[in-house]
Amino acid sequence: MDPQLHLSSSPHLQAGQDTAQIMRAVIYSLLPACAVAVYFFGLPALGVLLLATLGCVAVEALCQRLMRQPVSVADGSAVVTGILLALNLPPGAPWWLVLLGAVIAIAIGKQVFGGLGANPFNPALVARVALLVSFPVQMTTWTAPAPLGSGLDAVTAATPLGEWKTAVMLTGKLPVTQHGGTLDYLLGNMPGCIGEVSALALLLGAAYLFWRKILTWHIPVAYLGSVVVCGGLFWLADPGRYPDPLFHLLTGGLILGAFYMATDMVTSPVTGRGMVLFGVGCGVLTVLIRLFGGYPEGVSFAILLMNAATPLIDRYLRPPVFGTAAGKS
Repeated sequence: MDPQLHLSSSPHLQAGQDTAQIMRAVIYSLLPACAVAVYFFGLPALGVLLLATLGCVAVEALCQRLMRQPVSVADGSAVVTGILLALNLPPGAPWWLVLLGAVIAIAIGKQVFGGLGANPFNPALVARVALLVSFPVQMTTWTAPAPLGSGLDAVTAATPLGEWKTAVMLTGKLPVTQHGGTLDYLLGNMPGCIGEVSALALLLGAAYLFWRKILTWHIPVAYLGSVVVCGGLFWLADPGRYPDPLFHLLTGGLILGAFYMATDMVTSPVTGRGMVLFGVGCGVLTVLIRLFGGYPEGVSFAILLMNAATPLIDRYLRPPVFGTAAGKS
């Protein structure tokens, strides 16, 4: 056989980008959100970002050596997981919590299933939910923004979603401050996880990924649109109790989840129709958990639940096989 003749199964189309290039693009797109977080929360946020990233890289290299697999940390996937993990943690998270999250994300959320491309759930969200359930105090202790150079000390404060949840449980009505912080919500001047603060910075990064053709519109638009519709229906039914759709969009981890977590290529459907259904499911579950669940935020739980449904979505929404009766035009 001619040594230049290579036989392989389909597909034969090449995307023009390998894993390392895609991961680098995702890292670049997350830099604005990281910069805003460091500006508002200072060195503690930077420490969490560095520790989570280095921890995930070290754990992945160790796991691959113990499993006698090629060490592939150079592809950048562990770095992306580390950054996303950090963005899902409070800026004042203790060092041991960050490192434990790195172990859970890489060893349990990724390597135990076979590594990159085989994990059924988003590793960073697996770690976030595990830490939230196991260490609720450390995972829900928030600090108010204290911009670099302001001379302000970090003080504990409630997130907008937490403030709303507490007010509704105690009084049955929206808190007074809920309607006055739209600009702060957009810019990131509010308590929350490192990556839940600046919707504008995250949208800038997402625009870069769209420009690089790494993201498609299906999941983000379906996710955000279903949150607007579902949250809007509850708001119209009782505007004194339920927050408006804009509040849902700009607070919590919705923007981070819609553009960076739900769109994970490994854990989301492969077809356009499947992606839309996946996004709608994430949006509806997010609103229902926020409004009626025990936690103020529902993004992580919603995405993980839909990750579990991804194989079923791919199975029943797969396109017909070419040449069959169903596939003939």
